[in-house]
Amino acid sequence: MSRIGSLARANVQALTPYQSARRLGGNGDVWLNANEYPQSVPFTLSQQTLNRYPECQPVQVIERYAAYAGLSREQVLVSRGADEGIELLMRAFCEPGQDAVLFCPPTYGMYSVSAETIGIEYRTVPAIDGWQLNLPAIRAALEGVRLVYVCSPNNPTANLVNPQDIRQLLEMTRDKALVVVDEAYIEFCPQATLSSWLAEWPQLVILRTLSKAFALAGLRCGFTLANPEVIALLMKVIAPYPLSTPVADIAAQALSTEGIALMRQHVAELNASREWLIAQLRNCRCVSQVFPSETNYILVRFSHSAEIFKRLWDQGIILRDQNTQPGLAGCLRISIGTRSECERLMDALTTLSTSPTFQEQA
Repeated sequence: MSRIGSLARANVQALTPYQSARRLGGNGDVWLNANEYPQSVPFTLSQQTLNRYPECQPVQVIERYAAYAGLSREQVLVSRGADEGIELLMRAFCEPGQDAVLFCPPTYGMYSVSAETIGIEYRTVPAIDGWQLNLPAIRAALEGVRLVYVCSPNNPTANLVNPQDIRQLLEMTRDKALVVVDEAYIEFCPQATLSSWLAEWPQLVILRTLSKAFALAGLRCGFTLANPEVIALLMKVIAPYPLSTPVADIAAQALSTEGIALMRQHVAELNASREWLIAQLRNCRCVSQVFPSETNYILVRFSHSAEIFKRLWDQGIILRDQNTQPGLAGCLRISIGTRSECERLMDALTTLSTSPTFQEQA
């Protein structure tokens, strides 16, 4: 390491960064690895005030999201993606070197990366059958924990966490820790949102995003939903101008009546493609297991998954390898693309599973 590198904090020197889909690269033309909506949406910039600093919390964006979520504007904070919300909560509620956060793998990788970056201990309680919460083990690990992150629907397993288990978790953390429910994919199963629970549970926090169902991953716009006391604390640590003027401009359009209707139309179309792809995968010879999904992706266990991943990669079909996640040996995650992209994937898998080379390996 150079002398400059040695000046960095020790935890940063040792940190393995989050391997986002774009960092992993690839030269594909069928991108099914980042849980993005597969087509662009028709919004254009309307603001011409780039000479001025933006509002810290753009009023129109906050008001429209509050109306969409059925909450008051005092319960909504907007940030640079839900990823910033994950980190703001740690900065506001956790003392580095003293407090801890807890989550239940396999789950979203940024919980650990954010904790390591800030210098906060993180504890893991592996999920049990069906990737549900191990409540007794969580209870035993809560000493010193300030934040418990629960991703539901969970990334990368695509399942909902049992709401009664979340209710029990809220009971056991009352006056001790915040429970942060990451609902990045909730638009694909809107009946499962816990936003109405905020009135009952002062320590409940919900994370949302425009990256998935709203088809605005490139915008980097997320939301934290919580009771006003929590929002006020997060406002103490958020950057002065978290949203640029163009981001706020497009976000407000996406949250208009027309924008929400367009999102719901896209969700219905994508959910139909998901069910088609699940049915096709279950009939594919190289597939061992297809897991149920409440999201815009499917977790699939393959025989010889490493070989299949590489063969598809070489054909420009980019999936997300999940083999290193606890309990996900042989699993690849497949984002739902356009119908033609899903058909191309199935054509490639069918050819692979019937090829002499693959059959000899199998």
